[in-house]
Amino acid sequence: MPTSSYSYQLQPGILRSEFLRLLPISLFVVAFGVAFGLAAVQKGLAPLEATLMSMVVFAGASQFATIDMWGADVALLPVMAVVFAINSRHLLMGASLYPMLRDLSPGRRYGILLVLTDANWAVAAQDYQNGRRNLEVILGGGFALWVAWLIGTLVGVYFGGLMEEPKSLGLDMVLGCFLLSMALGGRRTPRVLVAWLVSGAASMAAYWWLPPHTHVVVGALAGGVVGFLWLERRPV
Repeated sequence: MPTSSYSYQLQPGILRSEFLRLLPISLFVVAFGVAFGLAAVQKGLAPLEATLMSMVVFAGASQFATIDMWGADVALLPVMAVVFAINSRHLLMGASLYPMLRDLSPGRRYGILLVLTDANWAVAAQDYQNGRRNLEVILGGGFALWVAWLIGTLVGVYFGGLMEEPKSLGLDMVLGCFLLSMALGGRRTPRVLVAWLVSGAASMAAYWWLPPHTHVVVGALAGGVVGFLWLERRPV
């Protein structure tokens, strides 16, 4: 009998363990959800509107940017341009995950990517480097992050005074440190180190001289070019 070309099956037990694996970092996501919920109601969004935005959009930086541009008359095209610029990194993140996702049906593939964030992408990429194909962390871990963001928004909407400014507590550095630890835990070959250096230099240059939010994409593309031009030799 012919077998389906979509052979990868998600394991419920592993989904639960990956949900718990990302639960600690999710606690810090709650803090930024609180800040967003408070900012949203201060800008005039109804509690239900702010909650629905976090539930459906689930993109923290883009939501904050949208709130900053919110007013009586919202300029739709500039908002769309800013949101696209901020979230364009997901094009690169999704492409990097294709070797892991290609054995899923399109419905499951894009369903999983609905909860893709920087955190669960970094864990999945590191696991893949270490020889483990772990799609469960994208879905299970992403669900943990989504729940945390939603809970934080609800708390911010109704009890926002509890944490008006997470940056004052240093919480804005938590995700950055987490992603750095994921990068340092991966393979450290000359190719990877050069890609890091080129990506970092390009990102800083873009941060200084190019429009806001483009540094993320520029840095990722620069590192990707190094990886493309410097192919690893695999043993025959």
